[in-house]
Amino acid sequence: MDGKYMELREQVCFPVYALSRAIIGHYRPLLDELGITYPQYLVLLLLWEEEPQTVGQLSEQLRLDSGTLTPLLKRLEQNGLVVRTRSNEDERVVRIGLTTEGSALKNRALAIPARMVESLGLTTEELLQLKTITTKILNKPSCNQAHCPTDTTKNKR
Repeated sequence: MDGKYMELREQVCFPVYALSRAIIGHYRPLLDELGITYPQYLVLLLLWEEEPQTVGQLSEQLRLDSGTLTPLLKRLEQNGLVVRTRSNEDERVVRIGLTTEGSALKNRALAIPARMVESLGLTTEELLQLKTITTKILNKPSCNQAHCPTDTTKNKR
């Protein structure tokens, strides 16, 4: 195989990685207005859809291990946005629910998707195409948490 395939500009991974960082950068000022980080926003999005959810459910949907998710949830709780309660049936199971303040934050976040479309300078159709392609890759049977981890904190030394 030709060495050209080992050049950064030939790799698919780098523009995807750089795009992820750029998109999160576009979210940052919008989320700063709400006093939350991007990972906290993702947790809140899931809880705004359905609550309560267990740490395990959130972990699976966000593709984060509990060691990464737990400190994030503790910060959300310290900020008064969520409550963590242990299950009466199994104390190892922790349920996460929204506080009144956490629920109310949704109203302030409603403008974020439209502001993101505007910020990125793409059409809604282009963004949907991007989402379709990335979702197709992430939903491949071989792309589960073990093979396609999105949490790289475990690999840091």
